[in-house]
Amino acid sequence: MQLKPSILDEYSKERSVTSIAQPHNFMHPDDYLILEDDSGRVKLAGNVLSPSMYATGVVAALHGKEGSDGGFYVQSVLEAGLPPQRPLHSGYNLKENKYVVLVSGLLVGSMKSNPLQFQLLVDYVTGHSGDEQEQSMASQIVRVIIAGDSVDMQQSLLAGQSLGLKDQGRLAEPIKELDLALTQLAAAMPVDIMPGPNDPANFSLPQQPLHKCLFSGASAYNTFVCATNPHQFDIDGVCFLGTSGQNIDDLAKYSDAKEILDYMERTLKWRHLAPTAPDTLGCYPFTDRDPFVIEDCPHVYFCGNQKKYASRVIQGYEGQVVRLVCIPSFRETGSAVVVNIRNLECHLLTLSTSSLV
Repeated sequence: MQLKPSILDEYSKERSVTSIAQPHNFMHPDDYLILEDDSGRVKLAGNVLSPSMYATGVVAALHGKEGSDGGFYVQSVLEAGLPPQRPLHSGYNLKENKYVVLVSGLLVGSMKSNPLQFQLLVDYVTGHSGDEQEQSMASQIVRVIIAGDSVDMQQSLLAGQSLGLKDQGRLAEPIKELDLALTQLAAAMPVDIMPGPNDPANFSLPQQPLHKCLFSGASAYNTFVCATNPHQFDIDGVCFLGTSGQNIDDLAKYSDAKEILDYMERTLKWRHLAPTAPDTLGCYPFTDRDPFVIEDCPHVYFCGNQKKYASRVIQGYEGQVVRLVCIPSFRETGSAVVVNIRNLECHLLTLSTSSLV
């Protein structure tokens, strides 16, 4: 990729005359694909493969023939496809509606965040607001998933210098504010909180859980779970799998698609959550296994911290059915996603404080 950033460019004397790549995508019309294995590398040609559809790290089988220029002319492509999937509600007789709330991008403590809006979400989910019908639905919420970017730490205070008591208090304020809200949620239902790119957690994937000492109030409840990113869990025979968005955001920089859901669908068909790691996405250097390989197909696959809400259902050749969900940033949209695990239907829950002002 011609526009792919290189650390060497920072030290190049000719840096000022090179073209500046767009920050959102590094695709170039002259990009091409290369097939690589232990024996070597060969350039791919033909109209079957489009460089914009793939990224470094994808495993696929190619059928074709050698070209006159020494390249490989691709005639057909075989991808892994959706992995095997357990039957929905296997071992459970689910007749009533049960809901899981997915929210991300709270960014508590940022200048743009609205504390009242977040409190409205907490009150709605716990059944302390809304009409009779809404409170009835809230009573059927069985879990809340917070998919990353929960707090906004003041980066100016994290420059490596020692902090005074006043600055230490300012740094801890967003955590304390988040803990108060999580305590209310954990007192009513199970809550899973995942780390995100802006949270106080390790940078490389898979991100380890946020330390429970950050949430002294919520951690007193056994319903409060600090989860990893990516996060996989089961509820009544429904398998959920999701990330805080880093894998999809990085894939969008080095490939192209009409919608974010297309990237999510590709990762499922490639059976790999983060194909661009460790090339352009930081990850822990595993030597004996790859933790991002998708061995079991989920029923719900979600991605947090996206610009807008989107959802669709995809089906596999062996009868797999997966609900894809893009979770919008709550700070930007004031919205969360509600998934009905009985039938995998979902809808957007939007809260506004404009009428309260």
